[in-house]
Amino acid sequence: MLKHRGFPGRLTGTDFQFTIRRANLKDGPARIIRRERFKDRKHMDRLADQAFMAALWQQFGDEPFERGNLDAGRLSWLFGREVVPAEDPFDPASYDALLRIDVKRAEAAFPQVFAPDAPSVLTDDWEDEDE
Repeated sequence: MLKHRGFPGRLTGTDFQFTIRRANLKDGPARIIRRERFKDRKHMDRLADQAFMAALWQQFGDEPFERGNLDAGRLSWLFGREVVPAEDPFDPASYDALLRIDVKRAEAAFPQVFAPDAPSVLTDDWEDEDE
């Protein structure tokens, strides 16, 4: 499983997880599914989606990227809309699955992420607890 160095592990000050620490060897990777985002979602849920999209955009841009240690639950909130498969066939239960950002849809959903003055959300202090 590829670990994305410098990618934030969670939304600061919350338990909204963006990455996982280690691969699930017993049951295998969690499947990425499309989750519906309803208009009545809590503010913090919407903020977590925005921060996760900002991190994806700043780390990968419009290039395809490997799922690696990105959290399947958090990806599922964007999957099928702002984040789409970059390969066919796509395996939603693989750490090696390639994804990409659909820039037009992501920019429409999260305009503040793509603003020229958007703050950086990436970190430089990645700690390796286990390799």
